[in-house]
Amino acid sequence: MGAGCDRHHHHGCCDYLRTTCYSILCCGRHGDDCCDDCCEERHRRLLIAARIVVGILFLVGLTILIVWLVLRPTKPTFYLRDAAVLQFNLSLSDNLLATVAQATVASHNSNGRIGVYYDRLDVFATYQDQQITVATAIPPFYQGHEDINVWSPYLAGTSVPVAPYLCSALQQDEAAGILLLYVKMDGRIRWKVGSWTSGHYRLEVSCPAFFSFTDSPAGVPVLRFLHGTSCSTSV
Repeated sequence: MGAGCDRHHHHGCCDYLRTTCYSILCCGRHGDDCCDDCCEERHRRLLIAARIVVGILFLVGLTILIVWLVLRPTKPTFYLRDAAVLQFNLSLSDNLLATVAQATVASHNSNGRIGVYYDRLDVFATYQDQQITVATAIPPFYQGHEDINVWSPYLAGTSVPVAPYLCSALQQDEAAGILLLYVKMDGRIRWKVGSWTSGHYRLEVSCPAFFSFTDSPAGVPVLRFLHGTSCSTSV
């Protein structure tokens, strides 16, 4: 190989070294123009490779940061502010329950940099772990940073078949003077970080609603809402 690099073939030798084995033969032979060119080319390529590696590491770090923000946001908090039972009649002959109620629920997004898309949110009431109203749909909306949203949907169920044990449970609750219903929500949400939006997550909310039995002037028991309560939330 060395014999081919004579003075008459200087340029051919340089091309050969650059394309085949400059990393072994050239670098370290300072003072030779062709070898200096080879070393400069090698350093330039190493610099480009280093910049590419740094860029990839930056993108990976940014992706990890975004994923961390998306996977570990603070879930929205819900609070049952008020509730009213306008009708709660159980037919003992055929175990059919008619219910009309209204609930006022507030939701707070405590995240300072993450928004929430509510693509679906259904609200319904349950008694003794049985759904007693049809689901009322809340229109889709976006909840920004630190925003609070309040809804007051009507919840109704007409002639809803219920388990026979609900009759005795209701009689026991009336004797105790306290009725416990649950206002529940089921939905699908997405997190928003900057211009990036996550996939869908299921949202489940359960709000206990305590009522007391009071007598009306007509002698018919009336349900009175006792106090607001915090809701349990799972995402």
